[in-house]
Amino acid sequence: MDLKFEVSGRIARPVEEVFEAVANPEKLSGYFTTGGAKGRLETGAVVTWDFADFPGAFPVHVVEVEKNKRIILRWDAGDTDGEPGGDSGTYQTLVTMRFEQLEDGRTLVSISEEGWRQTAAGLKSCLGNKGGWMQMLCAMKAWVEHGINLREGMFR
Repeated sequence: MDLKFEVSGRIARPVEEVFEAVANPEKLSGYFTTGGAKGRLETGAVVTWDFADFPGAFPVHVVEVEKNKRIILRWDAGDTDGEPGGDSGTYQTLVTMRFEQLEDGRTLVSISEEGWRQTAAGLKSCLGNKGGWMQMLCAMKAWVEHGINLREGMFR
């Protein structure tokens, strides 16, 4: 069984605005990266994201960006707690964000992530990230549509 997932949601704004809410570090810091984001998401860039619930900025490797359509990232898997007999070395998962302009003016955002080791720690990390990305979509919807930061004060 491959450890992977996909979550999605509809944001009532044009695709250009929704895409920019992810690619622009100032906007992303307004609703998601509670400790801040540094660096615009552009192909080949290495940016940093910091979260209050996972303190300490960490690198995000931008594999590919197709404006208003797709962002592909790599980052550390987060499950290197070392299982008996397993390899506890660091490795990365692949995150793909897709943006689709809908006929009614909304944007469908889909986020998938894959590449965890098939271990108990890998499963735990996969499920944690699935919840995190769904929370990101909910927070983005509230921020982009209504200017409300759902994550403010949530973790501190």
